[in-house]
Amino acid sequence: MSTYLTILGFNSAIPTINSSPTAQFLEMEERSFLIDCGEGTQVQLRKAKAKFSKINHIFISHLHGDHCFGLPGLIASFRLLGRETPLHVYGPKGIKNMLETIFTITETHRGFEVIYHELDKDVSEKIYEDSRVEVYTIPLDHRIYCNGYLFREKPKDRHLNMKEIAKYSEIETCDYHNIKAGKDVVLGDGYVLKNEKLTIDPAPSVSYAFCSDTRYLENVIPIIKNVDVLYHESTFLHDLKEMADYTGHTTALEAATIARKAEVGKLILGPLSNRYSDLTVVTDEARAVFPNTFLPKTLEPVKI
Repeated sequence: MSTYLTILGFNSAIPTINSSPTAQFLEMEERSFLIDCGEGTQVQLRKAKAKFSKINHIFISHLHGDHCFGLPGLIASFRLLGRETPLHVYGPKGIKNMLETIFTITETHRGFEVIYHELDKDVSEKIYEDSRVEVYTIPLDHRIYCNGYLFREKPKDRHLNMKEIAKYSEIETCDYHNIKAGKDVVLGDGYVLKNEKLTIDPAPSVSYAFCSDTRYLENVIPIIKNVDVLYHESTFLHDLKEMADYTGHTTALEAATIARKAEVGKLILGPLSNRYSDLTVVTDEARAVFPNTFLPKTLEPVKI
């Protein structure tokens, strides 16, 4: 199962006719994760043909409106669509009070449970794990408490080398699970068949890091080291670094510097300021430091 990232919106603050605030849809190991939920996210999810019923985990970076104002409406739509399964919401401390206040005042009734995972630590922590995927926080430096998120596939089972296995009649179907898990096989005469002879290397596990919004922060480098794809804050060009620092943002040059130092595979820039009508100036600045840099493309799935 391949991993795909669909960027639903990437512009900063104010929606435009052709762009939406931050929201992303990540499909990893048959799981569907929503990252941030700016205004209009559920419309973008519709355009992306995402299945609402498969979204069981939503990760909110911080409580500025362009990253979370779409969440109450999305949850209300879940109810109207007949959702019954629990929904897990991860975000800064206060997100429960924000949402429950809105639901109480508007008398929005739900037929399913919303499970809140409120975050307040300034160190990276594992906040989600199942048999295939794990998610860590990436503490950031914005004007208010903010986290990025690291999504990582767990190591995959090895593939069976059936041509080799067929040579040994003692190996039964019931042994396949242990072989795929990396275990050797001991034959009746005591001879040990090494696992590498019976299996083929699996596809490498992939990882994705989301870092938005933040000032330039080298503390993230050890957390995101060697990730396949990094989406990193890049609101301004470097000639506006003073404004970036003041508003809690990063320049394109600084985002590229983080990508280079962390030795990531690919850098996607965003959110992007509406002040730049020609976004190639943003990639030009970043590529001078980290050549494998790209602009986000709304609703175009990116294979990781």
